[in-house]
Amino acid sequence: MTPRSLTPTSQLPRTLAGRAAGARAASRDLVLLLARVGVGIVFVAHGWQKFSTNGLDATAANFEQMGVPAPTLSAYYAAAAELVGGAALILGLLTSVAGLLLAMDMAGAFLFVHLSNGVFVTEGGWELVVVLGLSALTLAAVGAGRVSVDGFVTAGSKGRLAVPA
Repeated sequence: MTPRSLTPTSQLPRTLAGRAAGARAASRDLVLLLARVGVGIVFVAHGWQKFSTNGLDATAANFEQMGVPAPTLSAYYAAAAELVGGAALILGLLTSVAGLLLAMDMAGAFLFVHLSNGVFVTEGGWELVVVLGLSALTLAAVGAGRVSVDGFVTAGSKGRLAVPA
């Protein structure tokens, strides 16, 4: 008879593998939380700027000067998508929908405003909109992680959160 405090050798790899998988899941959730909050704050700030600081009329006028199609509609879409979508990313609420809408917003900014200005943001280039758009698209594809409203809503019946690997 073996003492209960000793783990049989055959179970040792599974125990280590289980701990490693748990650590990877926890790390993934932390990184997704940090990414959502960081990217979400930037979008909220830009959406708030369009709504409040500049105002929607001034934003639409700027969009018209830059040659953005349907400048008034585009200004309303960009402001709402950035403000509401950014807040949704922070909360991890409807993350896939918010991420797709924000990626579309940044695709429009890329195509209609920044593409012809080169890479660097200091010259009106596209580096920021590409990073923000691809970050939003990544969050849409990967999901919010377990530390999110989406994660709590999809919690499994045994108290485990159902998050795809």
